[in-house]
Amino acid sequence: MGRTAVFSEEPITSFCLASQHISDKTPVQLLYEYGTKTGTVPLYMMERAAGEAHQPLFIISVTIGDITCTGEGSSKKAAKQEAAMAALKMLELDIENSPQNQRMENIDCGGEANDQPNPVGILQELAMQRSWRLPEYIVCSEAGPDHKKEFTVVCRLETLSEKGTGSSKKNARRAAAEKMLEKLRSLSGSTEITWNPKPHVYLERLRSSELEKISFLRRNPLSIPNTDYVQMMLELSQEQGFEVTYFDIEELTVNGQYQCLAELSTMPVAVCHGTGISCSNAHNDAAHSALQYIKIMASCK
Repeated sequence: MGRTAVFSEEPITSFCLASQHISDKTPVQLLYEYGTKTGTVPLYMMERAAGEAHQPLFIISVTIGDITCTGEGSSKKAAKQEAAMAALKMLELDIENSPQNQRMENIDCGGEANDQPNPVGILQELAMQRSWRLPEYIVCSEAGPDHKKEFTVVCRLETLSEKGTGSSKKNARRAAAEKMLEKLRSLSGSTEITWNPKPHVYLERLRSSELEKISFLRRNPLSIPNTDYVQMMLELSQEQGFEVTYFDIEELTVNGQYQCLAELSTMPVAVCHGTGISCSNAHNDAAHSALQYIKIMASCK
């Protein structure tokens, strides 16, 4: 049975790992190094997104060995760091006499991790080697009776996403990672992965762009009834080179409306909130909010 903990955000100043002083590293980096030394690479999964547009809340879990911890934050990055910090705290309590610690003492600091190859591990190692953002795994749905569950997990890597299904979150995550590796090979045109993500789109650059969609957005009001803002957002994102991802929020509003978050893969990342009488209406409202935000940023002098 795994152990679960929820930990509040607090700064980390030092943590001793294999007799090394690594106070200048983040909790995510520390936990990853611990995992590679013990053969249990940490796996992060986004459990839920909630909150309002001006104050979003992300909940991310991390599993390493038999430990699962959860972190919360106003951004996915903050929630991931918080989850990693919680795991480090739990490991620190047991680390002195744990089997993991004995294994670490027998591994040279420059040695390789001895975990068995698997799609999730391969994808994470690839991201680390290429300095990409680490893969994110999001539980999309859970269906079926208790004895025959089926989970759907989305794997996100930079601007790419793939879905996987399985009888457990672990199996679904593994299937999604395998599909992502297949996509990377397909985009590379060979078994050797040579694909690289598009350069980041900085919001400041939108101010100087004179392309058709962004110019149309500057000139026209965003108040025309029955406008398909999702399609409008899609066309704008394709023109400017960033991605838009929609996250449905499970909780309804106090008025019983559906909620959605629209995330823009710009630099910095932008997250906008939407509500509606249906999921599609909530998506359209979130896209409308995102377009308003882009319009403001692209019109600032």
